[in-house]
Amino acid sequence: MRSLIRFFSSLRLAIVLIILLAAASVLGTLIPQGRTLEEYAVRYGGAAGILVKSGLTGLYHAAGFLALLILLGLNIAVCTLTRLPGKLRRAFRPRLETEAKALAGFKIHDRLKRSAPLAEVRERLETAMREAGWRVRSESRENRVHILARKRTAGLFGSDIVHLGLLVLLAGGIVTAAAGFRTELALSEGLTLDVPKAGFALRLDKFDTEYHPDGSVKAWKSSVTVLEAERPVRQAVIAVNHPLTHRGYSFYQMSYGDDWDATRVTLAVRKKDDPAPARPIILHPGRRLALGDAAGSEIELKRFLPDFVLGEGNRPENRSYRPDNPAALVEIRGGGETAFEGWVFANYPGFAQAHGREASGWEVGIKAFDAPRFSVLEAAKDPGVPLIWIGCLLGMAGLFLAFYWPAREIRAGLEEANGRTDIGLGGTAAKGRDRLQAEFTALVESLRRPT
Repeated sequence: MRSLIRFFSSLRLAIVLIILLAAASVLGTLIPQGRTLEEYAVRYGGAAGILVKSGLTGLYHAAGFLALLILLGLNIAVCTLTRLPGKLRRAFRPRLETEAKALAGFKIHDRLKRSAPLAEVRERLETAMREAGWRVRSESRENRVHILARKRTAGLFGSDIVHLGLLVLLAGGIVTAAAGFRTELALSEGLTLDVPKAGFALRLDKFDTEYHPDGSVKAWKSSVTVLEAERPVRQAVIAVNHPLTHRGYSFYQMSYGDDWDATRVTLAVRKKDDPAPARPIILHPGRRLALGDAAGSEIELKRFLPDFVLGEGNRPENRSYRPDNPAALVEIRGGGETAFEGWVFANYPGFAQAHGREASGWEVGIKAFDAPRFSVLEAAKDPGVPLIWIGCLLGMAGLFLAFYWPAREIRAGLEEANGRTDIGLGGTAAKGRDRLQAEFTALVESLRRPT
């Protein structure tokens, strides 16, 4: 049993655990946590699968990380409990008796004699101590009196309160790691999504980007509505550093983008032999619309890419989500045949890449396009946050007691012989020794003054 206590109270164990936790935290900072495999593939390529399988993308929820936190908590608890009984005895049941040799060993000490009876000197010394704000306890043994004067006894427990704060902080971290979660919600304007495990939904009403006069982005703001049982219960604006908190869930503005899958494309369509101006047709990807000609032709927007490029195998793909080279794959069918199928480009209106036909009776171009904005919000639930706040407050209180409220004490031994009283004094303080020295000197000077 003693060996276990020595192991869990070991400073060496604490250092090892702190180093391991720090290393894990560094990895968790360098490697984004809780993202999808696709996001990791974009960032890390072929190493994405290894990162996910190894658990490095979910470090803070891993059993090993929780085990380190629990071990550190045990180390702090055992270390505190082994030292606490001695501190409690010192604070509430102190030993008053102090030998003269022990008093002389104090770094602050003095010795003097008074030509007065023991009782008179005792009363004078205790009165002087109380007037200076000391809490005094004394006891008599035979012809000797032992006096203990104290100030700021609570400072004895500063380190223990810091340890308690760390334990509460660790408990908050364990609760958050075990029961908390973070996820990203991508919301287009007007779209409603259920918040996972929350029992309510979030709807994006509007997304705004504010700019500085020089054109740089000032703020991103998401106007949202919280719905419970499909009924709106709250409206709020989420911005960077201004999250929304509802029922223990916090929502942070992460990023934004354009929903190119829901792009509204305005096409200019006309028959080559028709002298009338091109007809504007508004379509969304995957939608088909009748053109109303004699052949019963229909036009379909099969695909839209904001930044068209030919990739591996000459396959069309999207190079980025910026509208640098917008292109639309359009098909016109009439009379059971494909009259037109090809990519048309907003930046190159005179060029169309046709498929299956060298010539076509149709002219198609991109007149305009408009993609709705979407906002990416991070939804987070941290059930351990109250414990973390309590732990921080306890830690600050303990540090205050340890550094700014250190315990001070003065011990005195009085002994009467031949009508004279021999006085030995010693003072000790964990911190603020200069202040104690000044108080000690004032006390000695008061004893030396004639009555």
